[in-house]
Amino acid sequence: MKTKKSDYLKTPVVHIDPTSFNTVPLIESMKQTAFQARNLARAAEIYDKMIQDKECAIILCLAGSLVSAGLKKTIYELIANNMVDAIVSTGAIMVDQDFFEALGFRHYIGTQFVDDNELRELMIDRIYDTYINEEELRICDSTVTEIADSLEPRPYSSREFIHEMGRWLSTHAKERESIVLLCYEKGIPIFVPAFSDCSAGFGFVLHQTKNPESHVSIDSAKDFLELTQIKVATKESGLVMIGGGVPKNFAQDVVVAADLLGVEAPMHKYAIQLTVADERDGALSGSTLKEASSWGKVETTYEQMVFGEATITLPILASYVYHQRHWEKRQEKSFNQLLSKSKTAVRA
Repeated sequence: MKTKKSDYLKTPVVHIDPTSFNTVPLIESMKQTAFQARNLARAAEIYDKMIQDKECAIILCLAGSLVSAGLKKTIYELIANNMVDAIVSTGAIMVDQDFFEALGFRHYIGTQFVDDNELRELMIDRIYDTYINEEELRICDSTVTEIADSLEPRPYSSREFIHEMGRWLSTHAKERESIVLLCYEKGIPIFVPAFSDCSAGFGFVLHQTKNPESHVSIDSAKDFLELTQIKVATKESGLVMIGGGVPKNFAQDVVVAADLLGVEAPMHKYAIQLTVADERDGALSGSTLKEASSWGKVETTYEQMVFGEATITLPILASYVYHQRHWEKRQEKSFNQLLSKSKTAVRA
């Protein structure tokens, strides 16, 4: 009997809720151990210091297949409880995964031990041991096209366009627990520097093909300017980096950009990174935060690398800072308001 599509897509991924368990005792115990356990404990302490520092803007950097792997609720709670002021992400996390689920679609538990040729024939895409319905993903693509078609033709920063995606979800979302929607409601900017490298790219191909002379486009340089404006406005900043790649470099580089513009902007005061990448090949994702200090990007007083996989380390970290409850005294920064008012260059 031939396997049907429904045989593969039957058990949805369930997102981890870091508020439902308390890892404070675990982290406190890890402080007295070694290796990555102690590194994770120190990273948790540094994140908590960022939350307690009233002058600090917290930038969350996201790379990898986090939402598809069950971490949407973990990220959502950090945002909902005022522990994130801005996000720099890959496009896949925000569009193919979070926005996709807000449309009412799901990711499914699967296995890597499968006939991928059969999956292709059934229009099922595999992300290691999870599955996604390609036909539903194409609806996500066309929804991006629909949003682009509705906007004034001009260049947009990815932040501006994702804000419009959030606006669209405010009236159309079938799943309200969405990172894109929550950030729209709270005025938190989401930057996706490589925006075309996801479903949004396909949506824009369709939009610009239909409208070759007058269309919406993405201005990645404007992204850089806007995040630099946030850095200049707040001075002190902290990075919480999950994975590496473009989001990591983009967030670190704003310090150098401000310096080139002749504006005083200190290095990122705090920085933690959860990654499985190795520094020995010279690639960015595994490069240490101490290395970033040589570029004038990150101070080394409160920095910590944690070499561990995010589906394990991030919920432990998030639960710790949630249950410490220092976020309760923190003021929202609503940087989207700042950026919508700022029409001038950063140069002093």
